[in-house]
Amino acid sequence: MPQMTQPTVAPAPSYDPRLTNEDLAPLREQTWSSYNIFAFWMSDVHSVGGYVTAGSLFALGLASWQVLFALLAGIIIVNVFCNLVARPSQVTGVPYPVINRAVFGVLGANIPAIVRGAIAIAWYGVQTYLASQSLIIIFLKFWPATAALNEPSFLGLSVLGYLCYAILWVAQAAVFWRGMDAIRRFVDWAGPAVYVVMVVLAGYLVSQAGWENVSLDLSQGRSLGFAESIPVMLSAIALVVSYFSGPMLNFGDFSRYGRSFRAVKRGNLLGLPVNFLFFSLLTVITASATVPVFGELITDPIHTVQRIDTPFAILLGGLTFVIATVGINIVANFISPAFDFSNVSPQRISWRTGGMIAAVGSVLLTPWNWYGNPDAIHYTLGLLGALIGPLFGILIAGYYVCARQRVAVDELFTLDPGGRYWFDRGYNRNAVWAMVLSGVPAIASVLVPKLVTAAGLAWIADYSWFLGCGLGFVAMVVLERRTPRIVPA
Repeated sequence: MPQMTQPTVAPAPSYDPRLTNEDLAPLREQTWSSYNIFAFWMSDVHSVGGYVTAGSLFALGLASWQVLFALLAGIIIVNVFCNLVARPSQVTGVPYPVINRAVFGVLGANIPAIVRGAIAIAWYGVQTYLASQSLIIIFLKFWPATAALNEPSFLGLSVLGYLCYAILWVAQAAVFWRGMDAIRRFVDWAGPAVYVVMVVLAGYLVSQAGWENVSLDLSQGRSLGFAESIPVMLSAIALVVSYFSGPMLNFGDFSRYGRSFRAVKRGNLLGLPVNFLFFSLLTVITASATVPVFGELITDPIHTVQRIDTPFAILLGGLTFVIATVGINIVANFISPAFDFSNVSPQRISWRTGGMIAAVGSVLLTPWNWYGNPDAIHYTLGLLGALIGPLFGILIAGYYVCARQRVAVDELFTLDPGGRYWFDRGYNRNAVWAMVLSGVPAIASVLVPKLVTAAGLAWIADYSWFLGCGLGFVAMVVLERRTPRIVPA
């Protein structure tokens, strides 16, 4: 194994127990290679949600090359931003909520941690529910008698639905409970496995349709002229960035394990632009082939596999999309709240306990009820999601501009009033105010188009992440220059 090129920091015995445990302390060893980061992004991209999101862009009236351009442009932006957020955690060896202590204060860091954790709980339930639908298809195909259990019963979900949800809930918890190394091994295997099945699915559909009958132009509705297509393409680019905004914000939870920042950047390059390009091409080819084979455009891979209607295809496809969704759920919505909630009370809440809080909370939200309700999604995930941009902009401004990329690691773990990151009773007022000043407009950009149905306002919501991120960055820089709180180490 190559020697690590980035120095690591060992936990100091003087760390305040109210701020640390073995999961939050700086890592003694950073061993993840570029492939591990690449596999992380494979699991994050290869989900039913990612497939449907990419396929749905054709409904906007864009030509295939315009959809491909929007996907690539969006993922390149994600790649750049992920590299920015990766560095502070990789250098210090600490997760996302801990590095925020250098910006928000040792206690104020709980604000972004709780916001990100709440978003993860909601999406954890949604992803588990979506994966359970694949499992239901398998049950119905191989055990037809279970159809009697698939009628809505208690709290809007059938007995079979609860059974499949429980199976996936336990499976995900089992992988998570074994620790980060087990998660890494699962992701290293799951990403390539999903790719193999996607290639097989695309090849099968093309062979059934005949390549000459496959048209890569999936544009639906009225074709747009070039001038008309520009704002639509910008919205599509914004959609891609927003889709990845969650894992992008707390990517430090994973980059901290990278053996060097160079290895992390290489993994991001392979896992985002390169991987996403191939994934997008597979999506287009597979969706295109559904038109001549089934007589209609199908962008949901679960429905595609269901329409093939052969036992082997349903079993292989169903299990593959279950694995894909489990992969993205663990990396995007299990690990984040594990660190976030542990950061709130390190001695009472371990990393494992924090993750299980999220898992239990996801069930209590009954995601199957509100996932199909656009208003519920809009007012819950929409509002919480609008805060991801501000949190990202504030962290980047705090680390790169205000702290000048210098962090006193030991000071992140002390409650001494004389500590560098104690600020004002544990809070950096500049960061808190920057969040308010950027968060309110970001939330308004989501709410206003919904509450005021005036023409011409709907497009604002598409850019809530960019609006919040830009305002958060500017507000943090301006407030720190007016009343400096962060002193470079």
